[in-house]
This record gives sequence, C-alpha cells and structure tokens, in this order.
Amino acid sequence: MEECCNTKPQKKEHNHFEGDGHDHGHSHDTSDKTTFQLFLPAVISFVLLMIGVSLDNYIKTEWFTGWVRIVWYSAAYIPVGLPVLREAYESIIKGDVFSEFFLMGIATIGAFVIAQYPEGVAVMLFYAVGEVFQTLAVTRAKSNIKSLLDQRPDEVTVLKGGQPQIVKAETVGIGEIIQLKSGEKLGLDGELLSETASFNTAALTGESKPDTKTKGDAVLAGMINLNTVSQVKVTTAYQDSKLSKILELVQNATAQKAPTELFIRKFAKVYTPIVVLLAIAIALLPYFFVADYQFKDWLYRALVFLVISCPCALVISIPLGYFGGIGAGSRNGILFKGSNFLDALAKIQNVVMDKTGTMTEGVFKVQEVDFKPEFDKNEILKLVNLLESQSTHPVATAIHEYVGEIDHSIPMENVEEIAGHGLKATINGKDLLVGNFKMMDRFNIQYDINPDNIVYTLIAVAYDNKFVGYLTIADTIKNDAQLTINKLKALNIKSTMLSGDKSSVVKYVADTLGIQNAYGDLLPEDKVNKVKAIKAKNETVAFVGDGVNDAPVVALSDVGIAMGGLGSDATIETADVVIQDDMPSKIPMAINIGRKTKQIVWQNITLAFVVKGIVLILGAGGLATMWEAVFADVGVSLIAILNAVRIQRMKF
Repeated sequence: MEECCNTKPQKKEHNHFEGDGHDHGHSHDTSDKTTFQLFLPAVISFVLLMIGVSLDNYIKTEWFTGWVRIVWYSAAYIPVGLPVLREAYESIIKGDVFSEFFLMGIATIGAFVIAQYPEGVAVMLFYAVGEVFQTLAVTRAKSNIKSLLDQRPDEVTVLKGGQPQIVKAETVGIGEIIQLKSGEKLGLDGELLSETASFNTAALTGESKPDTKTKGDAVLAGMINLNTVSQVKVTTAYQDSKLSKILELVQNATAQKAPTELFIRKFAKVYTPIVVLLAIAIALLPYFFVADYQFKDWLYRALVFLVISCPCALVISIPLGYFGGIGAGSRNGILFKGSNFLDALAKIQNVVMDKTGTMTEGVFKVQEVDFKPEFDKNEILKLVNLLESQSTHPVATAIHEYVGEIDHSIPMENVEEIAGHGLKATINGKDLLVGNFKMMDRFNIQYDINPDNIVYTLIAVAYDNKFVGYLTIADTIKNDAQLTINKLKALNIKSTMLSGDKSSVVKYVADTLGIQNAYGDLLPEDKVNKVKAIKAKNETVAFVGDGVNDAPVVALSDVGIAMGGLGSDATIETADVVIQDDMPSKIPMAINIGRKTKQIVWQNITLAFVVKGIVLILGAGGLATMWEAVFADVGVSLIAILNAVRIQRMKF
C-alpha cells in the first residue's frame, strides 16, 4: 500500500497559546484578565480626557490653567501611557530600542513637551484601545484553535472491582476500563469492549456524521459517546493520546513562521530606526533651509511622523491572518504544521497522489471468481482460503472475507511464500499455487488468458500443476475522489497519480476520475524520478499519501500531505499537513485555505503601506495632525485585524 510521510526536519518548538502576548513584542500576560479589566484603563483615561477637553473649549474656567491643567492631562495619560512606557523600557533593557512602544512613548511625551496635552493623551488612548482589540482578536484566534482540539475531559469514570469511580484522566493507567455514559467525551485512547457504539468524532476529524464502532475497534480521546453506556479499555497513556499529539502539533504550528511573517519582522527592525532618524531630521534639518523656522512646529511634525510610522498594523495583523488560516483548517479536520505550509500550499501547481488509501478506500474486495468448470469452485476456494490465512496481505483479508471461515481440518504442509509472486503449499499430496501470473510462469503452468486485458488485480490459482483460474480483486474509489479532481482542475492545479499497483488498475482509476497523468508498477525510486521530472520544470509539488513508506518522494515535495492522520502516529509526527478523516476533497480545501490566507495577509500589507505612506508624506509636510496619525496607526491596525479574522468565519 502506498503511504506518505515527510522526512523534512521539523523544528520542535513549544509555543503554547496561554499567555503568549501578541506575538509582536509584548511580554506582559493578559490571559487572566477579563474584557472589562482590559478596557478599564482606557475608560478612565477617556473620561478624564473628555472632561479636560470640555474645560478647555466649552466650560471656560480660570482654575483650569497652568500646573492644574498639566496635572489633569497627566492623570489622563498615566492609565494608558504608563504600561506602554514600561514596555518601552523593558524592550530597551533587552536590546530592542526601536520598538513600537518607544515610538509611541517619545511621540506622546514630545506632545506634552510642546504643550499639546490633549493630543498626547488622545494618541496614547487610541493606541491603548487598539492594543486591547488586538489582544482580544489574537486571544480569540488562539482559543478558537485550542477549543477545537482540546476536548479532553479532566475526569473519567473507571471501573474498579466492578464499581464506577471518578478519577483524574491523567492518573488512569493502560489496561484500565473506562465506563462512558451517553453524551460523555472519552478522555483517553482505547479499545471498545462493548459490542457496538456510535461516536461524534467532529473534534478530531471535522466530520459531523456519527461514526459507529464495533467491539475491538480503536476509539480516541475527544470522541463523544452518542447512545448507550459503553466500556473502553485504555491502550495509551493520557499524554500520548492522538488528541494530545494533535493539540501539541497545532500549538507548535505558530512557531513555524511563514516567509511573509519573517520578512515583516526583519523589515520592522530595519524600518523603525530609519523612521526615528527621519523624524529627527524633520525636526532639525529645516533650521538650515527654512527662513521662519519654528522648532515647536517642526517638532510637532516629527512627532506626527513617528505616530504614523508605528508598524504594529503589520506586525500584528499578519500573524493573526495565519492564526486564522490554521484555525480554519483545524475546524475542517485539516492540521497545518505551520503557517509556512499555508504559504507553500498557496503556490502549489501540482498535486501528486498515491492511489491506494488516498483516492481509493484501501479495502480490497473480491469482484469475480473465474474457475474452469472441471474444478469444484467451493472446494478450491476453501483451499485458497486456508493457504492465504498464512499471509497478512490485504489480498488475503479480501479472500477470507469473501470465502468465510477457514477450514483448519484440511491437512496442509510445506507452506512457502515466494517474494513478489505468491504462496505455495502441498495439500492432499498436490501442489497449490496462489499468486500472480509470474508465479504461473515460474512453475510452467500453462494458462489460456491474457492478464493484461483484465483491469482488476488478478490472483491466479493452480492445483496439481493445472491452471484452475483466477480471482479478481479491486479497491473501491472514494466517494469524494471525483469531486477532488474536479476542484483541483478548477484551481488550475495539475494532478498526477503514482502507484506500485498494476498499471491497468492505475490507468482505470485515473481515467475514471479524469487524472491527467498516471503511472503504475512503480518502485519507490521510480516515484522519486517522476517527481524530479516535475520539479525540473521549476513547478511546485504537493505529495499526498496515507502512511509512512514514501519518504523519498515526500522529501522532494514542497508540501507533504498525509491522509488518515488518526490511524498513524508517524504520520502526525512527520507530515506537513494532516487530513484527519481520509477525505481527499480536503486537499483542494487545504489549498483554498492557504490561498485565502495569503490573500488576506497581502491585503493587510498593502493597506498598511499605502495608508501609512500617504499620511507620512502629509505629516512631514505639515498637512496631517495627530488625529490623522492616530488613524494611520490604530485605525489601519483595527481594519487589518477585522480583515484577518474574516477567514475564521469563511466556508471552504
């Protein structure tokens, strides 16, 4: 069976969501504050500012002058200004002098120096309000991602001596029995002991349709029991459950930065000191060129310039856009290992896929039995079923399901597996051969059919040196495979199928689905060469498989997408993107999410640069006041944030 894993090294970083700040220089922890507590300083500042502005302009009083006025506006400034000044100081201590906090600090203190008290307070107030909205937006984006996945209950009911006891989930050992009531979430991975049970698996797969499990099936933490009381034997420790691994994966996803994010961060570090130098030049250089130079006027322009230049709209809205993309994927059962893979998927030109387990169910079934009339069909099938019981190959499973119970009373000896050919044994003193037609050729068994003319996988049977006939075995194409290919074509993405299966089978599946290029009878090195040929055209490739044995191909690809993440720990660990519910239609969905995320990120970059550029020029020319500066900074940030959170509400 063709499978997929990604051997690209993944930098394992822990970037847990709780108390991360804004991801743009904030070190303070706001995770335990309510919305009211976050807004309280701004409310106090706003009330004092409005009273001050009223006393300045509408309620003329003799006492609101001099030091009283300075103290009043200082009191209005402190609730919102002090945290920013503290952040600026801490950033300077850490060696990051030219932070946004430093810019806002010197701009507003400068406004106080030139007696523009209301404007100084207003700039810091609006900046503080913008910061609160940014905090709330980021917190919501992160909590959305976390709440989708962190579905583990803290406590579970364990049967001890036949009596139910409620205990902490992390204390439950492997082999213990959990009793799961209707409507309860499973706390640990395990094996179902009850005859049957239906589960809601939406937290893991994004699929709302109930999944019915039978005795012996694996059930996973986060699944919700829908009907009767069920019993589950724990097979995995709490911290090693699939859900724990998935949760850690998504938490760590924010550590894998997209190139756009990395560029903006580097850009901000160069851009900010340049802006500070330009502001100093705006304040001082006109002294040498302007006849009626007024330091106060030019300093005001420089301060406006500084407020406008603050890069927080870029530095916050871009990571927020990627958070949104990762969250949108998680909600649909698609796990991205990092925002860099969102960017990579947005540029994909080719999707190369396995056949078995990716576009087909990976479950083989006997389609036809064609034995010569001189042989007893039922007797031969009994013998074939007995011999195939010595194999673990999916073909053996298909034959067993078709024939039924194995008759172990039949004497069988000299069982031999011939690699790449099939099985041989002696039954009733006669040789029984079950395998491919290469095996028939090897033992000089004469047959009167052309295997190449039959589409399905063929299992040839010979008994007592005579050709008995053959069984055809086929895999079922997945229900949404056709939709997948149609959507890839709509996205202008070329699709290629590579498989180790028989070429005629691969061609049949490819023709049925409308896949442009399909190649069968491939060894792993052949697949590598096919992908190299695509890469040689300077085209990007995503490889899609369902497990771990196509590592060389995935190492070559730009993005490795794994199908069936719930079934393979190795897949979760190694793939760039994991599709949890085996649905190939999630491949174009993942590409769409990547494209939409990148589109939103670049919309925000363009908006920030255009607005800031215009207002910077106006500010340097004395045509923009602090109020325009506030819009260019906080206003653009808020617009960018609102644009970034859109992706969390989109349907793909």
